[in-house]
Amino acid sequence: MRIDIVTLFPELCDSFLSASILGRARAKNLFEAHCHQIRDYTTNKQKQTDDYPYGGGCGMVLYAQPIADCLRAVQKQCADQGRAKPHVVFLTAAGQPYNEETAKRLAQYDALTLVCGHYEGIDQRVIDAFGDEEISIGDYVLTGGELASLVVADSVLRLQPGVLAEEKGYQDESYWDGLLEYPQYTRPEVWEGRAVPPVLLTGDHKKIDSWRGQQSRTRTRLRRPDLYERWCETHPLTELPKWKRGENMRLVKTDEQWNIAAELFAEGRYAVCKDVCTPLYLDTLTPEHCGEALQLDRKNGWAFYLHYTKNAADGLVGVCHKTGQIGHLFVTASAREQGIGSKMLDFARKKLPEHAHPTLTVLDTNTRALALYRRMGWHPVGVEAVYDPATDATASVYCQELKLRYEAQ
Repeated sequence: MRIDIVTLFPELCDSFLSASILGRARAKNLFEAHCHQIRDYTTNKQKQTDDYPYGGGCGMVLYAQPIADCLRAVQKQCADQGRAKPHVVFLTAAGQPYNEETAKRLAQYDALTLVCGHYEGIDQRVIDAFGDEEISIGDYVLTGGELASLVVADSVLRLQPGVLAEEKGYQDESYWDGLLEYPQYTRPEVWEGRAVPPVLLTGDHKKIDSWRGQQSRTRTRLRRPDLYERWCETHPLTELPKWKRGENMRLVKTDEQWNIAAELFAEGRYAVCKDVCTPLYLDTLTPEHCGEALQLDRKNGWAFYLHYTKNAADGLVGVCHKTGQIGHLFVTASAREQGIGSKMLDFARKKLPEHAHPTLTVLDTNTRALALYRRMGWHPVGVEAVYDPATDATASVYCQELKLRYEAQ
């Protein structure tokens, strides 16, 4: 790949491209880089590159002519090398937001030219005449486009073959697959009383990969819900975990099973409500009270199932054949991260063959469950209820109970 940077400060850009990982790759001719001084293409004796903006206003605007002549020179150099016409990107505050997907797209070009704005900006006419796109690296303003161009250059060049020692070096990192990267650790095993997660010391790469995947999803869900929502839409669960030996679902029928279901319901409701409900309401979530609620649901057409792992109940789910609803889906804390929730939800949906589009509800604060449902083909279709501390004595935090409907085929 050939990359050209059109700038008022070529030494700054060139020194960056000659340092560290990019510098070593450049020395090995893994990519070709050129930094061009805009002043070299001016036609006035003072080497002036800017002037006051038409229409008034503060600041100065870069001339179109020197940038245009510089771009023409770059185009000729590329043609002389037998390269295609370079893809020209102007780094401007008004450009499209930059992300990893854009970096991967730009990395496919044989020749890429980055033009750095400065002062108040660049004469729009040269952008219109030569620019293929405008890019902004963030919702803030810099004194010039050099830092922005180097951000783009770094993120693009590191994707070139051979620049990083391993392809996995960038495929496991943040944003590559739409998620933030999992946390990293190195020696010593214990630092100031903080230990490395035990799973990383096991040598079991399957368990380590599973842990890293879970950490990556959790970190993204909590820190960047916008990214996680997009990831859920583009990464549906097309293959559910396989049922293990000793794992099964049983219809709640006996008194013992009803007691177990009541305990799981109480535990699950408390876990979902502890951060959004008042202590007074949480005190009512006893197995006795929840057992009464389950029996009332039973009279209204609900059936409940317990999930067992080696004869130990660790999950609960309910279905209503009258309304096509699924509810009370819960997995105990000790049994999570094993795919039980997704298997129970799939089981419950298949128990309602008479309803092509069953529904369920979930608090919008329960982002963990909401993400699972969306990945399994459930989509929000409305708001079932609103809990506002100003009007609801049981609520401590404003939240909504969303209604989801199964839409997958």
